[in-house]
Amino acid sequence: MTTCKPFPFKFALITSTRYTYHERRRGEPVKEEEHHMLLGELNLATIIARLIVLLVAFTIHELAHAITADYLGDPTPRRMGRITLNPIAHLDPFGSLMLLISGFGWAKPVMVQPLNLRGNPRTSMAIVAAAGPLSNLLLAILFAVPVRMGLIGLSFGNPRGLFPSLEGLVFEFIWINLILLFFNLIPVPPLDGYRILTGILPPELAIQLRVLEQYGFLILLLLIFLLPVVGIDVLGFLVATPSAELLFFLIG
Repeated sequence: MTTCKPFPFKFALITSTRYTYHERRRGEPVKEEEHHMLLGELNLATIIARLIVLLVAFTIHELAHAITADYLGDPTPRRMGRITLNPIAHLDPFGSLMLLISGFGWAKPVMVQPLNLRGNPRTSMAIVAAAGPLSNLLLAILFAVPVRMGLIGLSFGNPRGLFPSLEGLVFEFIWINLILLFFNLIPVPPLDGYRILTGILPPELAIQLRVLEQYGFLILLLLIFLLPVVGIDVLGFLVATPSAELLFFLIG
């Protein structure tokens, strides 16, 4: 008899950056950088852009988990209606609202029974976990291609109109998907990175790390809200900085 386990909540942390694209293209170091929650920059154009990105990025992310688990032999996501592009099946109402308002939110967990998966359950769960961040990387690459080809520019500034521009929307798609990629790779439960880490570590060490699962959400709150207050920007180092570096790499 197996226990149906919820796959980790999919958290998103949206940060902003004031990197200057012109400076970066000249090869000069970025002189000004800001990583923070976007509460003070909320406007109608931002809400619309985030809503569009939310519908696509969260849906594809969760669908990637579900499809991978289904492919590896667990019918649970299919039985629960998660093999679908319908955002309603994947979005958590309160988590979505929090993402729009504060830049921090989550989606519904995908239920997975590890013992139904083919192969080693820990390794298979790691593969299922990795599918989510990988989907965000592919989305970022997809939207970066027309920018790289010079077919469209990017708008890095805060939107001033009632609706997001095409350039601004493309930037949001790339940036938020990169944020999702790196944020969910942090090896803290319930994020995907934790499941990936426990899947590749020796079993004995993976078992020892299980104690973190009961404190995972508190650790996330510490990383997101408390440490920045005392000047320790862990998320800037783990999420925003690599996201920005990969952003500039993708758009050339």
